[in-house]
Amino acid sequence: MLNSNMDVRYMAAAIALSERGRGRTGDNPNVGCLIVKNGRIVGRGWTQPGGRPHAEAMALAQAGKAAKGADIYVTMEPCAHKSKRGPTCVDLVKAAAPARVIVATLDIDERTRRQGIDRLGDSGISVSVGLLEQQAHRAMAGFFARMEKGRPHVTLKLAMSLDGCIAKADGTSKWITGDRARAHAHLERARCDAILVGAGTVAADNPSLDVRLMGLEDCCPIPVVLGKAETGDHWIEIAEPEAIAGLDKTNWLLVEGGAATAASFLKADLVDRLLLYRAPIIIGGGLQGIGDIGLGSLDAAHDQWIRLDRRDLGEDMLEIYERAA
Repeated sequence: MLNSNMDVRYMAAAIALSERGRGRTGDNPNVGCLIVKNGRIVGRGWTQPGGRPHAEAMALAQAGKAAKGADIYVTMEPCAHKSKRGPTCVDLVKAAAPARVIVATLDIDERTRRQGIDRLGDSGISVSVGLLEQQAHRAMAGFFARMEKGRPHVTLKLAMSLDGCIAKADGTSKWITGDRARAHAHLERARCDAILVGAGTVAADNPSLDVRLMGLEDCCPIPVVLGKAETGDHWIEIAEPEAIAGLDKTNWLLVEGGAATAASFLKADLVDRLLLYRAPIIIGGGLQGIGDIGLGSLDAAHDQWIRLDRRDLGEDMLEIYERAA
């Protein structure tokens, strides 16, 4: 029976697998797939770097003949539109002849939407849709943002003192937060396609914007600067926040500041998620983390954000918010 405790657990595991591809799948969704037979996991997969192979192809290749009569848990409807890069996942699934396919969410791409599940159902495979749909959407929010809004999903990251400062008045900011908070911030970098800072930050800090975590050094996002700045050839320069819509193969964008850049993205209503790292220090008279966003009244500031998580990172506190629906 769908929605049993085991169905939920297996889909949650598929969603966790999808996170492994986040920030590395180009303009493809970071899908996760789990294949279970007689209570044993026989195949698992997630969308590979660049978007191929797809999660279903990876899991089916691992499962082999054991996929016949099995249950397939996949975070997005298997693709049904043809591509020069390989067969459709619907055809691969049909050939494997599973007993059930449990899908978290439909594909938003009109080339596949409902066609994938309809073709599976027409072939006699039991298909269910909607299990842990919200969680799957959140895990693949970059793809949905690009398809629905025409731009990447934007996370704004701020590391601040208790009084909301990101630096002393003279610009000194190294280091506000501790080692564990900085390590978490580097993990967030590894989960994004691109990372953006303002021209002022480039001029003041000459940041590398790389990932300094063992084993993830190759997961560095593309550096982007807002405004004119002296940068390396591998940087992308944009003139205004709205220009992120033109970033190629980018589902996930991390904005790291400074204050004017953070304010410009908030003012343009382009921030989907907030990462607030708070250090237990008070600076007093320092540089504020966010500039003027043109707020008309306090009433307009309420009910805009929902807190998803709050955790300790050493002596620091991390709060994660997403935009209210």
